Amino acid sequence: MRVLVSLLACVVGIAACAPGENATMEADALASGQESGIQAIPFESPEYLVQNIGDRIFFDVDSSALSIEAEETLSEQVNWLRANSGYRVTIEGHADERGTREYNLALGARRAEAVRSFLIQNGVSATRLTTVSYGKERPELPCSFEQCWSQNRRAVTATSQS
Repeated sequence: MRVLVSLLACVVGIAACAPGENATMEADALASGQESGIQAIPFESPEYLVQNIGDRIFFDVDSSALSIEAEETLSEQVNWLRANSGYRVTIEGHADERGTREYNLALGARRAEAVRSFLIQNGVSATRLTTVSYGKERPELPCSFEQCWSQNRRAVTATSQS
């Protein structure tokens, strides 16, 4: 009897959750930002870059090589930057806490330069780009575990108006 009740509850639950026309229209409205109280972020705003494209990429340990995922994000950043020429960019290079301060400053500089080079090679004017290395001085997550270290090995694209 218990199994039958559970089975019946599952069937009723699935039927109730099946998307109908209203659910599809609501999902479309949410995706386009038309639901009441939700504002679509204009493409021209730096918030669009942060929220929809991503303003950071991540690196492997002791590396400044761009991964395929990083190049995909940077390619979208290039498109945004080319369409929004009124913004300048500071590329921040970061490292995790392991290693000396000097080593991590140099590694952060190499990471920022790798991003800068990619952006320039793909059509962003070098005059709009500057780099800075924070090494291990500004961790995103301050803890001594790989989960944190992987988030701290990054480059961040910070925009400002020209």
